Amino acid sequence: MRRVGTLLCSRVTVVALAVVAGSVSVAHAQTSEPVTFTDDIRPIFERSCWNCHGAASQLSGLDLRTRDTAITGGARGPALVPGRGEESRLYRVLAGLDGPKMPMGGGAVSEVEVAAVRAWIDDGAHWDGGGAPDAEAVVASLEHAELPTGARDYWAFKLPEKARVPASSTYQHPVDRFLEAARRDAGVSAAPRADRLIRLRRAYLDLTGLPPTPAQTDAFLADTERGAWERVIEELLASPHYGERWGRHWMDVARYADSTGFEQDYNRPNAWRYRDYVIDAFNRDKPYSQFIREQIAGDELDHVTDETLIATGFLRAGPRVQFREKDNPERRHDYLDDVLATVGRGVLGMTVQCARCHNHKFDPILQRDYYSLQASIFGYVETDWPLLDRDAAAAYRAENAAVDVQSEAIRVRIREIEAPHRHALLIERIRRDFPDNVLQAAIKSAEDRTPGEALLADQVLTLGVPQQALADALTPDEFERRLALQADLDAVEATRPPEPPMAEIVTDGDYRFAPDGPGDEIIGCVECRIPPDEPGTFLYEEGGPSYKAPPSYFLSRGDPLTPTEPSTPGFLTVATYGDPPTHIPREDGRTSGRRLALAEWLTAQDNPLTARVMVNRIWHHHFGRGIVRTLDNLGQMGELPTHPKLLDWLAVQFMDRGWSIKEMHRLLMTSEAYQMVSGHDDQPSYDADPDNTWLWRFRQQRLEAEALRDTIMTVSGGIDLTVGGPPIFPYVPEEVLKTSEKGVWRNQPDGPEVWRRSVYVYRRRSLGFPFFDTFDLPDQNQTAASRNVTTVATQALTLMNNEFVLNQAELFAARLEQVAPGNLDEQVDLAYRIALTRTPTAEEAQIAKALVSEQSLADLTHVILNLNEFLYLR
Repeated sequence: MRRVGTLLCSRVTVVALAVVAGSVSVAHAQTSEPVTFTDDIRPIFERSCWNCHGAASQLSGLDLRTRDTAITGGARGPALVPGRGEESRLYRVLAGLDGPKMPMGGGAVSEVEVAAVRAWIDDGAHWDGGGAPDAEAVVASLEHAELPTGARDYWAFKLPEKARVPASSTYQHPVDRFLEAARRDAGVSAAPRADRLIRLRRAYLDLTGLPPTPAQTDAFLADTERGAWERVIEELLASPHYGERWGRHWMDVARYADSTGFEQDYNRPNAWRYRDYVIDAFNRDKPYSQFIREQIAGDELDHVTDETLIATGFLRAGPRVQFREKDNPERRHDYLDDVLATVGRGVLGMTVQCARCHNHKFDPILQRDYYSLQASIFGYVETDWPLLDRDAAAAYRAENAAVDVQSEAIRVRIREIEAPHRHALLIERIRRDFPDNVLQAAIKSAEDRTPGEALLADQVLTLGVPQQALADALTPDEFERRLALQADLDAVEATRPPEPPMAEIVTDGDYRFAPDGPGDEIIGCVECRIPPDEPGTFLYEEGGPSYKAPPSYFLSRGDPLTPTEPSTPGFLTVATYGDPPTHIPREDGRTSGRRLALAEWLTAQDNPLTARVMVNRIWHHHFGRGIVRTLDNLGQMGELPTHPKLLDWLAVQFMDRGWSIKEMHRLLMTSEAYQMVSGHDDQPSYDADPDNTWLWRFRQQRLEAEALRDTIMTVSGGIDLTVGGPPIFPYVPEEVLKTSEKGVWRNQPDGPEVWRRSVYVYRRRSLGFPFFDTFDLPDQNQTAASRNVTTVATQALTLMNNEFVLNQAELFAARLEQVAPGNLDEQVDLAYRIALTRTPTAEEAQIAKALVSEQSLADLTHVILNLNEFLYLR
């Protein structure tokens, strides 16, 4: 019926359009006022067409700026057939007769306007008054664009309201009441409560990522007093392992890794301090609002500590290329785009990054909003901070800077000796490895290069040359002089103060270019308009007592090389209520206060997005799917909430309870919905809702890669539960390491030193830990709202053949033998209790004992580690 209804509706629409089109034509015929481009069509094009098919872009190769280009058309053929509207693709996609229906996002076209377009084409599609505005006019219109009418009518941009909890004669819990009302409308019935042991294992794996021990199981079963379930939840929330589990969820959002990524994939030796900050924040139930403020502006708060400085590592957690930004100005904007994409998707549930080059195609996010957000963070710079008291930190940095000046002066002299030989060797490399046009671009002077040649030269002239070849190219005199300078450099470096514990942080500052001057060449150029062949270096400068944020610009089409007007800090217009400040002056004047203002806007009570996004994410991890399935996209291209009133009720409750994540756990886990059985056979409910949209039974969830590895080590008894500290490097076969030779991996043999929780495994962007990759580790280069769950042969093969799994199975068997030596019945019983939090059935016990008798106890433990019941949270 649904398909028939849709077809009927389409036919009615076509008939209506034809009637309207006819009436328009008749009206114009009677009044002798034909449809004109200037009066009737141009306003439609300005609002609905030229964003994608005008000066800013020509999607699908279609340019609608002139009559000729519209007739020529794009990838799908001519858009206009003058005199024949019915055959013109422009009319057909506007009317919905051909797909995709246009416009795809924003600027909807009414039926009367569609009819006017057809009448105009039928009259010959005359283009009086000129075509689309030029590029400058388009940019100006984008810079000063306003929200379309009704933009805030979409559910996600309305402030959440705490709806009245539905009445119920069955449930007391508010969550269950909301769910019951939706189930009743859908014609499904809730499953019964799961037994105590299933619920216990579910809670342990959900909150800590570790299964309960037999002692913990016995203690729960022995607690028959009222409130036993609530007490076990409290015990788990108080566990230091709770933060390891739920902090890992956030690190997916934060795109955390221990290396920089890209080709070289350099080590980030202090990145782990941000990881430990996240774990500690979850363990302490830091209010989510404060958690966000510290990560966005931990250096700008009224009370700045080492902890809040470490928190700013969130902003620099993404991938970085170790290129000189003088030669690659686009890098700075790529990093800013990475930050905005992470904040947008991870905190706001909006694809903000899609507005870098034009207004968002589907959501009311203006391009000027993008550059206002960029201006809010533009002044940030990345630096390493000594974790010392203020005076000691200042002294260390002063001593270190003095050594830097001396060292750089010597390095300049070494580079002067090497420069001609390095250039000659580089040209030879380009001649050998690249086409002739690249070589010609490289050997030309900068003034003689075309823009295309300049781009080629910029890419290849930053390549390196082999150090041995460089040494061999030196004359004997040059070699001796360089050797003496290297000895001087080593002597100066020996005076460098010992490095204290350091943190990778963000603060406000600037990069200035010092022609031929000493200083560290580092990433982060703010003003990158220096000719690429000009000698010199970038110097990092922190904000001083009268710091002024560097200017940022609205970029035409998002191109760093085409800045237009300066941008001012601001937020998403559609999600901003009132007039919040765009900067909050700081008493010491060392930062702009712009990021603090952004953080305050993100966590304001009248921000319609932030609380919704977080409670939806918490719901997803507890129930296997968000109320909005697209966790990082609450916009038009995301899915609609299945229970919108419940989502808003939870969002308001979250804010009213002090943004406490642990309070949300308590609320959700004490609901009957959380405690339902998962294996419930209810054919009528299944027929009505096979996808379990209305949550009539609990959703089984496969353990993530880290939780699976941790659970294996827990049941074997080998896990080291030490919390925090530098990363570990579990064994990776050498043949795997050779597939990606850049980056760091300090291979350690499989053993107790690497049997720590998986959150502490080194995260290398260019080479994921193979066990994690097999079980769907997300892309570590971008924010990940949720993880894919695949079922592939390599997962079964890994659990059957992986050396780590085999060793853990042996260790598990040894544990059973130690606890119950020679007692096979007790060993089988204990194996099930440890691994599955239950005793075996009589049939399972019989099969298990037969397997041990025919093969070995280790074969039994290995089989148990391969059971679906072991791999899934049920």
